[in-house]
Amino acid sequence: HGQCIEGQKSSLLQLKKSLIFDSSASSKLISWNSSTDCCSWVGVTCTSGRVVGLDISSESVSGGIDNSSSLFDLQHLQSLNLAYNGLGYGSQIPSANPNLSLLIRNLLELTELHLDGVSISAQGTDWCQAISSSLPKLRVLSLINCNLSGPFDISLLKLHSLSVIRLDYNELSIEVPEFLSKFRNLTSLHLSECGLHGSFPKQIFQIPTLQTIDLSFNPQLQGSLPEFPKNGSLRSLVLNNANFTGLLPNSIGELKMLYNIDISSCNFTGSIPRSMEGLTQLSYVDLSSNKFNGSVPISLLETLYLKRNKLEGPIPMNIFNLPRLRTLQLSSNNLNNSFSLNVIQQSKNLFFLDLSHNSLLASCKLRRFPGFLRNQSELYNLDLSQNQIHGEIPNWIWRLGYLAMLNLSCNSLVTLEGPFLNLTSNLLLLDLHSNQLQGRIPIFQPVVNYLDYSKNNFSFNIPYDIGDFLTQTRFFSLSNNNLHGIIPGSLCNVKSLQVLDLSSNSLSGMIPRCLSATTNLVVLNLRRNNLAGTISDKFSANCSLGTLDLGANKIGGKFPKSLARCEMLAVLNLGHNQITDVFPHLLKEISTLRVLVLRSNRFYGNIGCPKTNGTWSKLQIIDLADNHFSGEIPGDCLTTWPEMMVDGDDPAQVLNHPEFQILTIYTSLDLSCNNFSGSIPKEIGELKALYILNLSSNALTGEIPSSLGNLLKVESLDLSNNSLSGEIPPQLARLTFLSFLNVSCNHLVGRIPTSTQFSTFPAASFTGNEGLWGPPLTGDNTTELSPPPPSEKGFSHSGPEIDFDVLSVEIGCIFGFGTVVMPLVFCKRWRKWYYRSVQNIFFKMFPSLDKRRDSRGRRVSRNRRRRH
Repeated sequence: HGQCIEGQKSSLLQLKKSLIFDSSASSKLISWNSSTDCCSWVGVTCTSGRVVGLDISSESVSGGIDNSSSLFDLQHLQSLNLAYNGLGYGSQIPSANPNLSLLIRNLLELTELHLDGVSISAQGTDWCQAISSSLPKLRVLSLINCNLSGPFDISLLKLHSLSVIRLDYNELSIEVPEFLSKFRNLTSLHLSECGLHGSFPKQIFQIPTLQTIDLSFNPQLQGSLPEFPKNGSLRSLVLNNANFTGLLPNSIGELKMLYNIDISSCNFTGSIPRSMEGLTQLSYVDLSSNKFNGSVPISLLETLYLKRNKLEGPIPMNIFNLPRLRTLQLSSNNLNNSFSLNVIQQSKNLFFLDLSHNSLLASCKLRRFPGFLRNQSELYNLDLSQNQIHGEIPNWIWRLGYLAMLNLSCNSLVTLEGPFLNLTSNLLLLDLHSNQLQGRIPIFQPVVNYLDYSKNNFSFNIPYDIGDFLTQTRFFSLSNNNLHGIIPGSLCNVKSLQVLDLSSNSLSGMIPRCLSATTNLVVLNLRRNNLAGTISDKFSANCSLGTLDLGANKIGGKFPKSLARCEMLAVLNLGHNQITDVFPHLLKEISTLRVLVLRSNRFYGNIGCPKTNGTWSKLQIIDLADNHFSGEIPGDCLTTWPEMMVDGDDPAQVLNHPEFQILTIYTSLDLSCNNFSGSIPKEIGELKALYILNLSSNALTGEIPSSLGNLLKVESLDLSNNSLSGEIPPQLARLTFLSFLNVSCNHLVGRIPTSTQFSTFPAASFTGNEGLWGPPLTGDNTTELSPPPPSEKGFSHSGPEIDFDVLSVEIGCIFGFGTVVMPLVFCKRWRKWYYRSVQNIFFKMFPSLDKRRDSRGRRVSRNRRRRH
């Protein structure tokens, strides 16, 4: 590289001096000093003594680059990497002049620019034109997570040498333009999680030089695969969680260099082309969560993911002869045949084996734990969940030296081979939920991170010293067992514990005060036990709780005011207890709150919040039913709940993150069985996202506001057992999703509105209103079918009631689950697994709502077609 020219060294030293950085976190800048050759410095590359490459990424630089920076004296600089420093997210580059062009206009020789993680915050035309006009020689452009907006500007075509484009994790929100196919030197295109929509141009796939393309996590992006050219250069094809459809073309077999294909969670159909058997470089394949059928072609694979398809018939036995096979996932298919477990022994190098949700093991008439696994010494991850394994878990499974993740859930296992105390193992994850395991709970050595014993028949007390054996545990669930006794205080000593679920047992006594004082817990679920006493008012100022579920116990006393310190609280369920207090107005200061359930307690007074400026910007579910609240329903408060006002059918309002796609299914307001008076506020009509509205069994008067006709998504509306008067507003007839309506036992008059939807409601929905007439009422409606009696638990109907006790904790587990695995979310493959797991958790618990979502989607589509 040649000895560093003195002027180059002085410029670099001046740059170091001007930069603001954390020396304790530095691995590059900290080594720069005047006594050594600058061409040997970490992060510096030279040619003939001149600096041509500068990499000071991830150096905790927080400022110091402005218009006078000595950086611009490096006139021969060809590669600049400032990624992942503190320069972004609050300060711009240059900090004194927040304009990208000022950074690059004096660096005309640049061929590589890496600014990942720097908040450029520019519109498409601005950043595109700044780069295209200043960097004519640019080959590599990496602006990952830079807060960029679209659209792409055609001026980018001036960059004739551009070969690598990395723009992942920017909210571009654009249709991909066809002119990108004109980059004749393009080798890599990365647009993951960019909010792309519309139809993806097929011509881009056919760029002769293209080697890598990643369009993953763009669920609104549509497209299909083209016919690939002979001897195509594509090496990596990643489309997972985008809306690609159609068949895999047989010409995919022409991509002889292809080593990685991930098209999971798309909508591909048809058979997997036999031509893929000729792809000898292929080492990673993920075709899971599509609609493929037929049989499985294979090649020299190391990793094969075929989870959640419609593959059927016999499993190809030669899969187990693949010498390089390390990962095999065949779960959730219809694979079956007379399957010999001995064939798996041929795969000596298996690292990850998932045969769950199949008939494979059942076809072996397996009634005991499969002994062939004893010889799989390399196994790291084993998933045999959702099979029909009976009997005993043998002790030798804990002695597989590399086994770190074991999932035996959803079988018929009854016991563990003794002794089952202080089991030695290297397990990081153990999932035994939904079996028939009984006796005392097994205790492992303190390396396990995730421990799920829920939905079994474990009994006796929880060991008083259990916290001493969970020192590294993050997730611990004993829910739905037969445990009794008290909650041991030693659990408070587990500093790593983030999720603790002891729900649905017979635990008694008081909640340990130290649990409310802990700063590490994200999810605490003690629902459905026999806990008594009061909730400790010792919540920490550093509280991390996202979910607190104490519902269905015998807890009394006052509401703990210190709970307002939990600024990340998303789910709070105190329903079905004996708490006596006024409405907890202080919760208004928690802007993250999504679910609030206080039903079936002894709360009283009004629910207005006149002494706080806080808003519940994310609130989706509020259930105050079956208390002693009084006064008027505060209309002005309702307008501070913007999440309930979002019209999810508006494309501009679509929330692409899978977590929020799920959560927007549930939006509910239940104030039933209280003493509210006055009129129904017209502002309720602004809560356009509502699915359930229940104001029954109060003392409400006045007319039904016509604004309720704006609740176009509502499926259940209950205004019964009040003193409402006037006519039923004809606007309610346009509520096409309404499947339950009850306005009985009021003072309504006039003709019942006519519509296709109203014709489906029974007479009991309208009885007890002497002045109402018209179908479905006939004659004297006071003698019609009696209206449903008021429920002691808050619902006065038999409509589509949501069990909030279940719902709140499942939403809470999703938030908590995300926190537990959040360090993994930054790795794309793990993030994809996390998103799927979120949806699995949710729709396993609520399969009927999954069907409702599909049904609603079809109806929304029909309505849109009618509008257009």
